[in-house]
Amino acid sequence: MALTIPMPGKRFVIGVPFVWLLVFFMLPFLILAYISFVDMGNDISPFKPIWDHDTGLLKLKYENYISIFRSPDGGALFETIYIEAYARSIWYALCTAVLCLLIGYPFSYFIARSPASVRPALLMMVMLPFWTSFLLRVYAWKGILADQGVLNQLLMGLGIISEPIQMLYTNVSMLVGMTYVYLPFMVLPLYANLVKMDFRLLEAAYDLGASPFKAFWLVTVPLSKAGIIAGFMLVFIPCVGEFVIPSLLGGPENIMIGRVVWDEMFTSNNWPRASALAVVMIGLIVIPLAIYYHFTGDAADSRH
Repeated sequence: MALTIPMPGKRFVIGVPFVWLLVFFMLPFLILAYISFVDMGNDISPFKPIWDHDTGLLKLKYENYISIFRSPDGGALFETIYIEAYARSIWYALCTAVLCLLIGYPFSYFIARSPASVRPALLMMVMLPFWTSFLLRVYAWKGILADQGVLNQLLMGLGIISEPIQMLYTNVSMLVGMTYVYLPFMVLPLYANLVKMDFRLLEAAYDLGASPFKAFWLVTVPLSKAGIIAGFMLVFIPCVGEFVIPSLLGGPENIMIGRVVWDEMFTSNNWPRASALAVVMIGLIVIPLAIYYHFTGDAADSRH
């Protein structure tokens, strides 16, 4: 017998997520948007009124957004340090998501095909890093990749290299650290999708003459599309605004938009520009997601 939730209970169950999003996403976003139009001047507090009581008009400082796309000296459009930081952040986030997918898919597939009795232990091993502090894990990679770190000492001990290789504060260290930290965010949604797959479909493909690779590409990958997209988004979105890993493992040429926002807010004390940078970053993430889900939703409705 189907369980029927009373109308007040149904409204409560539906309303709780909306209240959560309103309080912890929409309200902070509106505060950011408000500060992004403020003219701080020489004041310390960024919470200044944007309503001019004398004229009855809003006095919005659009320069906080204009300066993101055009330098104050009238340089070329889209050639500012902020645009470079955005592009660098998106590039690193994209590379990290692809690496996590290439590494995480075999992990997820192996766990999904394992006997049910050992799956909890394998999943626990995937989630085990979460039991350790995020900072400690990143600092551990500094000890591994440093010039006198574990990896260089091992390679020199084996006679593979004669002097330390510069690995820390490079693109490699950045990608290694970000891939390591965000890999579980790819493995878990992929596993949740693959474990529900009917593997008899692969047997049917083999019976019809498909090779293992062709069966994997034409059967397994399409059926795990939802898990791939979910994992990709779970990795890509937080990587765009990552601050800790670039600060600890990256060099001066690896500055991402999260570090730029930090410097504008706490070094330059320019909260309006930092808020404008954060608003634009959120827009770069949310707008493509909204467009994607809009068209996928229309495609799903057309199939029904």
